[in-house]
Order: sequence, then structure tokens, then C-alpha cells
Amino acid sequence: MTHPTDDATPDDIAPGADESADTPLAQELKTTIAASGPITVEHFMALCLGHPRHGYYMTRDPLGLSGDFITAPEVSQMFGELIGLWAAEVWHAMGAPAQVRVVELGPGRGTLMRDFLRAAKAVPGFRNAIDLHLVETSPVLRSLQATTLADSDIAPHWHDAFAQVPEGPVIVIANEFFDCLPVRQYVRANGNWHERLIGLDAYENLAFGLAPEPETALTRDAPDGVLMEFPASHLIAMRHIAERVTRDGGALLAIDYGHLRTGYGETLQALRDHSFVGVLEAPGESDVTVHVDFAALAQAALMTGAVVHGPVLQGDFLNHLGINERAATLKAHAPAHAVAIDAAVARLTDSDSRGMGNLFKVMAVANPDLPLLPGFGSYRQPGAGDQP
Repeated sequence: MTHPTDDATPDDIAPGADESADTPLAQELKTTIAASGPITVEHFMALCLGHPRHGYYMTRDPLGLSGDFITAPEVSQMFGELIGLWAAEVWHAMGAPAQVRVVELGPGRGTLMRDFLRAAKAVPGFRNAIDLHLVETSPVLRSLQATTLADSDIAPHWHDAFAQVPEGPVIVIANEFFDCLPVRQYVRANGNWHERLIGLDAYENLAFGLAPEPETALTRDAPDGVLMEFPASHLIAMRHIAERVTRDGGALLAIDYGHLRTGYGETLQALRDHSFVGVLEAPGESDVTVHVDFAALAQAALMTGAVVHGPVLQGDFLNHLGINERAATLKAHAPAHAVAIDAAVARLTDSDSRGMGNLFKVMAVANPDLPLLPGFGSYRQPGAGDQP
């Protein structure tokens, strides 16, 4: 059936743009839906970001003032440098293995890793132990990463998936990675959960709706009209990484925007030219993301036997790592840039609407043999293997 049943949020179902204004992916989605029926939100997100010809990340550099958004590594070199020094401390806590796989998931332009490796020079043993791996599916971004890291004496290896990274001790960096993984959505209607779908409305435009049959496996009670996001792909990815650090040694550092407690409500959003747009407005030409459920990620990691550190606020994490001290050093060497450096610190750590300090959270998942990791104060969630 091409048209899903009415959703609990009918404002989403409105006449859209003319067919001539559709993006190439929108046209393909309409053809597919007309032939085969509505698709899940999870499938829609995956196609929007990763379609081989029309996917958002497959066709462009989305970062910077000329793109659609700016990430923390692009705000200041201090971000990547502090993460590099954090990783060096983790390496020491691991017993300073002769080789460690340093893996970045979704490395963007390679900016974070460039600054990471520069900071690692301060710890020669760690620098010499690094075997660098970048998990990236976009050919455009792989090319940019190669250019950014061209002057490094550590040549990266690229992979399409984390599972392709060779075995061995590992330190994984995931900055704004989980928010790009798709989720499923369910809406409570008539006392049952129905999966939210994307089909065609009466105007043959993309529209949200609900699957007519309820999801009987979902038993959580909630009032009618409530929307629930289920991040299955997030939990699978976390489980694979947590199993790896538990088995081979090491840690994952995950930094993303999201919430500390699991709850109800929609977080699906689209961003284009640094402004929010409708999720169905320009598929394939806008960034489509969700807020990360850190509580769910932590639970998935703990179930593997890993230990969870945090989550904590990004502002607190960077302050614990010494961002103000690093800023003072930079200003002493480049006083003409003092105002810009202070502005970058504020952007990364402030809790107001212009800052990233509270919106972004930081969590580490580690082998249970490791002590409390830097940046997390005293917040460590015991793993399944810890003794009471």
C-alpha cells in the first residue's frame, strides 16, 4: 500500500514542493514507494546519508562555513590535541603496548586526527606505537582525509566498517558518529505501538504515517500520541566495539549530542546551510541525524563486560583535560589570536545556547582492567565482570 495510515502528528503531512523541485533521491524514493509501499524511518535515514549515488555524505564535504555544519575539531585545534593526549594516557594505562590500533569512526576532513597526531608527538613512545585506521564510507571525505594527513609520517588505513580493523589493542575515537546512524520510530495509537513509516500523501509527496499493524513485541506502556525512537543500529555498533575492547584491550571515546536518560519524543532532524529544515524537504542534500541515547549505549556496552566511564558533559570533560591551560599556552605564543582562542574555548565548553558544553556528552567504554580514565572525574559505571 502506497499511503501509510494517519500519523499521530498530522502537521507533518502537508503538500510538499512541486515534483520538479525534488532532489534526485526524493524522486527515487517516490518511485520505490509507489511500487513497493512505505519504508521505515531507519531505511530512509540510511538512504539519505549513504545512498551510493545520491547520499548526503557520498557526494559532498558537508563541513565548515561553506557546508551545512561545523564540528568541534573544526572549531579549534585544541579539541583534537586534547583527545590525542587523552589517548596517550589510555595507552599508558593499557601497559604501553608496542602497537595499538588507533581508529577514528567517521573522521570528517581528518582535522581531529591531524591535531591528535601532532599532540601525540609529545609522547614519543605512543606516537611510535600508533597503527592508524580510519572508518569512512564516503569517497569524497576519504580524499579530504588523505590530503589533511598527507604530511603525517603515519599512513592511515581506510575501512568501510569497524569490523575490518585488524585485531589487537585498540583506541577508538567516535566524534559525532553515533548521531548519523539510523533509528526506528514508533508511535502509540489506540493502545498499541505502530512503526512510523514514510510513504506518499494524496499529493504524491513524501509524508509520515503509521504502519496499520501494531508491533506486538513492544510492551512498554505510554499514552496515545507518544513517539519512541529505537536506536537498533547504535546498539549493534556499540556492542561490536565494546566486545572488541573487552577482548583485545583498549577503550572507545564517544562524543556526541544527545541525552543522558532514555525517554520519549522525536529527535530526528535535518540540517542544511547551518539551519534546520524539514526532514522530508531535501533528502540526500541535507544532513539527517538524531540525538544519541547515551543511557542505551552504556547499557549495551555493559552487557558485553566492558566498563563505562561517564557520560559527562563535553564542557566538563574538556575542562578536566586542561583546555584552559592549553588555551593560555596558545595565547602566549600567538597573542594576536587571543580573542579567537577564547571564543573557541567558549564555543566548545559553554553551557548556553551558543556553546557545545552541555548539549554534547562524552562517554568512554573500556576494558575492565583499565583504571578511571582522564576527563571523567570519579564517574565510572562498573562492568558485568567487576567484583562487588
